[in-house]
Amino acid sequence: MTAIAADTGPQWVNDLMDALGAPGAGLAIALENLFPPLPSEVILPLAGFAASSGRMSLLAVLLWTTAGSVIGALALYGVGALLGRDRTVAMAARLPLVKVSDIERTEAWFLRHGTKAVFFGRMIPIFRSLISVPAGVERMRLPLFLGLTTLGSAIWNTAFVLAGYFLGANWHRVTDMVSAYSKVVLAVAALAVLVFMALRLLRRPQRGAGLCRSAAPPRGATSHNTPAPAPAPAQPPHPPSS
Repeated sequence: MTAIAADTGPQWVNDLMDALGAPGAGLAIALENLFPPLPSEVILPLAGFAASSGRMSLLAVLLWTTAGSVIGALALYGVGALLGRDRTVAMAARLPLVKVSDIERTEAWFLRHGTKAVFFGRMIPIFRSLISVPAGVERMRLPLFLGLTTLGSAIWNTAFVLAGYFLGANWHRVTDMVSAYSKVVLAVAALAVLVFMALRLLRRPQRGAGLCRSAAPPRGATSHNTPAPAPAPAQPPHPPSS
């Protein structure tokens, strides 16, 4: 099998595909699921380019990369299942500005929209990996999780592999376009976190105001430092009239 040129992509991805062929591309995608900073938008078009060069079968690339996505997602599902709801809530409650009520609302949202989140989440950078963890925490039925993950991953992977296949040596154009998409997603996520933190800080009661309110006696109440007025002397009873 002809080696892939080292300057056509990340060296470690080239090494995997040189050594293992299409299973190497699947292994790279499995690692990308476990370590989200690894770019699937680089691995998939590069695998498509390798298939267009005749170094591996296009069908094998599609099957192995989808299998890698499912295996990586299943590992993260297992992490969420091992953590469990109680432990996850306890860990999240220790985070600054996070309340248990926030976690409960998120849980309720996932219970209502979890199937859509798992399916469409496979097509959003960063979140495509992380969405498997809450699915495991909530113990989404495993056949349902596997079906949604397989379908969503197959759509995402096929689009990028075919783009690299048809672009050939210009496969890196896909990476340039998707990197802009990824930056927009990250910017929106960062903005949402900042807005959440700002709202939470604005809603927190000020300590000084709280102390002033607690120090002031309620209306009509007697202060502890002010002596109570002495009771009026008792009047002697009037003698009975004769």
